[in-house]
Amino acid sequence: MARRGRLTLPHGVVETPAFMPVGTQGTVKAVSPAELDQIGAQIILGNTYHLNLRPGLEVIRSFGSLHQFSRWHRPILTDSGGYQVFSLAKLRKVKEEGVHFQSHLDGSKCFIGPETSMEIQAVLGSDIAMLFDECPPWPCGEREAGESLDLTLRWALRCKEWITRNQPKTDTGARQYHFGIVQGSGYAALREKAAKALAAMDFDGYAVGGVSVGEPEEEMMCAVESSTPHLPAGKPRYAMGLGTPPQILEMIARGIDMFDCVLPTRLARHGTAFTMDGPVHIKGKRFEFDHGPLDAECSHPLTADFSRAYIRHLFRSGEILGLRLICLHNLHFYQSLVRGARAALEAGTFAAYRAAFLSRYQARSPAPTDL
Repeated sequence: MARRGRLTLPHGVVETPAFMPVGTQGTVKAVSPAELDQIGAQIILGNTYHLNLRPGLEVIRSFGSLHQFSRWHRPILTDSGGYQVFSLAKLRKVKEEGVHFQSHLDGSKCFIGPETSMEIQAVLGSDIAMLFDECPPWPCGEREAGESLDLTLRWALRCKEWITRNQPKTDTGARQYHFGIVQGSGYAALREKAAKALAAMDFDGYAVGGVSVGEPEEEMMCAVESSTPHLPAGKPRYAMGLGTPPQILEMIARGIDMFDCVLPTRLARHGTAFTMDGPVHIKGKRFEFDHGPLDAECSHPLTADFSRAYIRHLFRSGEILGLRLICLHNLHFYQSLVRGARAALEAGTFAAYRAAFLSRYQARSPAPTDL
């Protein structure tokens, strides 16, 4: 089901399959917009819940959009705040009208419902705004998952009504795009129900949500396989919050076009670099005298001249440069991965590309000194 696509958005064209670096609070960790552009990032992700709390809508509104505020002039996708319904379960109450949160910053009360989420994202001016949904935990009973899905579908209708009434636009004057989110936990029948119901509402694209929430990888793949066959073939598909390099290739093979994940920058902050031969933990003692680059075949131009030994020294010394170098390297690695997938799809060799990458990447298990 792997496919090659092109998504034309108000702030530019996105070639798919595409990986979106995560800029939750209007910035990708440790990396500037110019550097993101240099590594080939076409689109980044921001978060409705976090940006609504800080800096707040009035600040964003005074600049005209999140693009103008952050100085990133390529496309932006904003999550709806629905993931925080899952991740901040101890600080919220879900009701029919929406979700009442207790701010994780200062304990103050805040509310996000379908209409509120759409309004916030309209102010942010993102190219793609996600519908507000409820992301159930894993594991989740079928009855609980079904009730949660029904709520998500009712919220989707309310989002659609708000969009139809308000016709939100970006700072370019072009209309904002909106993606529905398929939920249903690990239940194939619920996933099919969600996909068909959202497809009937005719959104601009569709996401598979409720994956990468603690479930085994096999369940993750099944959730996608239960969803994609029931989504319109001519519209983009986005797997939310995924994933490792092998997972991304497996998802591309299952018909997914867009991905986001915090792993490149989150693991970088702990000294883990992605390489063609699997992840390496640079603080391991075996790199103390290593003169080679992080990855001889896939290093960012700014990191290629630095040895593993030097980057190890930076981390062990608490120097910020070490963190920045691995963030840049990891984001470059992910962009190279999907760039290679696009080229292979154009050449009709994706199956071979996928097999060769996975065989090499998964051949080496991390040594004890890496950890």
